[in-house]
Amino acid sequence: MLITLSGVLSADQIAEARRLAGALDWRDGTETAGPTARQVKRNEQADLTSSAGLKLKQLLQEAVEKHPVLKAAAQPRRFSPLMVSRTGPGGGYGRHVDNAFMGHGDRRVRTDLSFTLFLADPATYEGGELAVDTAAGEHVAKPAAGDLVLYPSTTLHEVRPVISGERLVAVGWIESAVRDAAAREILFDLENLRASLAAQHSPQSPEMLTLAKSISNLLRLWGDS
Repeated sequence: MLITLSGVLSADQIAEARRLAGALDWRDGTETAGPTARQVKRNEQADLTSSAGLKLKQLLQEAVEKHPVLKAAAQPRRFSPLMVSRTGPGGGYGRHVDNAFMGHGDRRVRTDLSFTLFLADPATYEGGELAVDTAAGEHVAKPAAGDLVLYPSTTLHEVRPVISGERLVAVGWIESAVRDAAAREILFDLENLRASLAAQHSPQSPEMLTLAKSISNLLRLWGDS
């Protein structure tokens, strides 16, 4: 499943994120890439250990983790720490697949889903599109600032070269409580149905109770504790 979530960040949150990003220190992005990806990664990664970095990380992480549609689509069990990257003219991230696991020890996360949260206005930079291989062909995304693209970590994908301006994004990975992608899609459809029916039926109606029971039982069947 590949979806774009609009308005994950408000206009005020976008402005604050950009302000904080302007106070960060940056390092070569290859430091956080695997051996294969390192050969095609040409961007900079933010140091988020400073005061501004910690504030930015908290702002973005809370917005992502609390988003109801993302929770319904991803069924998150654990999130990786966020990374913030910027890409200037000539930079990009060639075709690659994400590592199967991120982090170490208790922070080790199986990467079922990847996401990119866009922080720069698309009119301010040329190029820099996120291109993801799907069974239906290549999906190319360059949404508005504050929007998030969620896609399977199993896919080949790339960030096309930036021609002018600066691409600024936050990226992260999700270990889902429902490992099977087809099962996650069924649950997402049912959650969307529940949201639609809520406008027509009370929570205690037979329809809503049956749907809630079915979603819970499918989570018991497919989910990891």
